[in-house]
Amino acid sequence: MNIKSVQYHVDVVGAGDPIVLLHGFTGDGTTWSETVRHISHHHKVILIDIIGHGKSDAPTNLERYDIQCAAEDLAEILNNLNIKKADFLGYSMGGRLALTFAILFPTRVNRLILESSTPGIKSEMERSERRQKDSALARRILDEGMVAFVDYWEDIPLFSSQKRLPEEVQKNIRMQRLGNSPIGLSNSLLGMGTGSQPSWWERLNAIELPVLITAGGLDRKFCLIGKDMQDHLKNAQYKEIPHCGHAIHVEDPQKFGTIIEEFLNNT
Repeated sequence: MNIKSVQYHVDVVGAGDPIVLLHGFTGDGTTWSETVRHISHHHKVILIDIIGHGKSDAPTNLERYDIQCAAEDLAEILNNLNIKKADFLGYSMGGRLALTFAILFPTRVNRLILESSTPGIKSEMERSERRQKDSALARRILDEGMVAFVDYWEDIPLFSSQKRLPEEVQKNIRMQRLGNSPIGLSNSLLGMGTGSQPSWWERLNAIELPVLITAGGLDRKFCLIGKDMQDHLKNAQYKEIPHCGHAIHVEDPQKFGTIIEEFLNNT
């Protein structure tokens, strides 16, 4: 699907009320395979490879990666699919994009599900420090290539709990990561990294729609962020999934799918 000269890869599965699924940094739409099995019986599931990821284009123009620009692209994708309003489920970076969309286009979001995500960084000093770190990592990706970067990325503490997953699952995650391009990931870090995006903390109390916030019990940083977000939102639930790290939908897909189904059925 061509959106303002960028080709987006979009899959649609199932029938019913639409829900948009947005993957995390280094991922693609295939990360949601188990979640799709849970919800596609009653929902039209829209799987989008975010700009710079998967089978979507990875343009060299950094401005196209701005998170608000990416949210505008999502609106155009929904227009092309003749969808006026949808539920949104976003993981990590995809959660930040889903939240950005909900803030910019509140009338187009029915319910919002955020997995291991954040509204951004409150402090300008901390945002600046994060931008510097992301800039260094972006340069490293371009200089060293995908294999060296993925070797490094899968070894960071954020993903340590994934090392206990079955070998086949770990292999699939690695192949997803390696399927990306250096320029796509580099520009994604620079354009829509947590330090580059606006901090939405002060906008949370304007969100009226139902929000489900999930975090893995082993991912203490995002547990704290999730509870903080709940306090800022008017209509939010917080669910902590024990024995899971950052990627709950991969580490305990059965539990995650059940929680998502219950939220969609009861709100």
